[in-house]
Amino acid sequence: MDLFRKKSVDQLVAESTPLKRTMHTFDLTMLGIGAIIGTGIFVLTGKGALTAGPALMVSFLLAAVCCGFAGLCYAEFASMAPVSGSAYSYAYLAFGELIAFVIGWDLILEYALQAATVSAGWSGYFNKLLEGFGLHLPVELTAAYGTNPNTTTYFNLPGFVIVLLITWVLSIGINQTKKANDIMVLIKLAIIVLFIVCVIWYVNPSNWKPFAPYGIYQFQPGSTQPYGIVPAASIVFFSFIGFDAVSSSAEETVNPNRTLPRGILYSLVISTILYIVMTLIMTGVVPYEQFAQFIDAPVAGVILKTGMNWLAVIVNLGALIGMTTVMLVQLYGQSRICYAMSRDGLFPKFFGHVHEKYRTPFKGTWFFGLLTAFAGGFININVLFELVNIGTLSAFIIVSAGILWMRKTQPNAPRGFRAPGVPVTPILAIVFCFVLIAGLNWETWVRFAIWFGLGLIVYFGYSRKRSKLGLEQKPGLTPRSLRLRTEDCRLTDSRWLLS
Repeated sequence: MDLFRKKSVDQLVAESTPLKRTMHTFDLTMLGIGAIIGTGIFVLTGKGALTAGPALMVSFLLAAVCCGFAGLCYAEFASMAPVSGSAYSYAYLAFGELIAFVIGWDLILEYALQAATVSAGWSGYFNKLLEGFGLHLPVELTAAYGTNPNTTTYFNLPGFVIVLLITWVLSIGINQTKKANDIMVLIKLAIIVLFIVCVIWYVNPSNWKPFAPYGIYQFQPGSTQPYGIVPAASIVFFSFIGFDAVSSSAEETVNPNRTLPRGILYSLVISTILYIVMTLIMTGVVPYEQFAQFIDAPVAGVILKTGMNWLAVIVNLGALIGMTTVMLVQLYGQSRICYAMSRDGLFPKFFGHVHEKYRTPFKGTWFFGLLTAFAGGFININVLFELVNIGTLSAFIIVSAGILWMRKTQPNAPRGFRAPGVPVTPILAIVFCFVLIAGLNWETWVRFAIWFGLGLIVYFGYSRKRSKLGLEQKPGLTPRSLRLRTEDCRLTDSRWLLS
């Protein structure tokens, strides 16, 4: 069997599910912002400030430039093959089945662990909100084991519960997800603007000196964790990866050849501006060394520094809303990737089975929802987000390389959007991705290698023999099981909208 058998654009489009197309540029932009603006501002700014100092704004800009180049490549693929599956489908088109499976495996890691990581940040702000009303959870149930070195914790109960609630909502369908997401994102943006307007007056420019205390890249004595602008960029890169979930909504988008590229790029630009402004204000109010005291809720810590306790309640609420939209988009994207892989035979039929009433991949949604909830409940956030970053950067490299390959092999294929500056643009995307991967610590590389190895075991032990494309290419073979798989995984009801 050919490990690199490919799908054509016609095959991808023919297999697309007949969902109702209602998403426009505004909705896609809100979807992207909903996925991007959340953990980066409300959680990772604390860790990033400790790693780069006030130069964290340069780290955000570096990560944004990397995502911008990759985003242009995503936009071209999305306009050429407007189908669900995101980078998984694009890799199937450009490089074939084995590479597509590896990318799909990476995307599962990305979406599941990002949602788990966000749930940990969500928990921190939820606990702060409870404290504002004089309520307290047992400290042992407020975070995963080892999250706070000076506090004994065992389980992140709030994070566990919120993931289960979102999974339940996704499993039964969300007819008004688009409107709900738009509303929550607008509220989140309004609260961020309110924070900027109120806190900017407390900025002390002396807190920005030295601007880059750790330089570009260095190790501190006795530590294996790198410090500086590049390592911080590798950390906060996590903030931007939500834009690739926008491409998962291709089959719900009106005129996707044009609206998808706009939604991806607009959400990146708006989010980058907000990240830079917020970072400058936060490091201007609180000296970067002091963020160690507010590692789980840095924005709330900045507000406490100003003494505006009334604003803390509003910002905590905004953080909860913001991170809820992030988890919603990520878990939605994960369900679509798993569904697409099951439809192709690379995952068991269990993950692609559509509930007769809810018209959702009910079983698969709950399977990965439970795994995500337990990951957020038990695993340290510092382990989670770096593992997500290296998986996503690897996916970006494949998508960018895919544009180079498709321009060479199919230069005249219809494209509603063409990434400017090819081959320079995808090459720069690849270079920036490798730079950010180099900024991660070696333990993260080892964990990713283990995950990659597990993926190869799954592919050669299960997926390769059951691939729908492989079975179709066998002369004279049309197995009943293949026909049943196609029928089980096909969506025939447009009521499954963003579910």
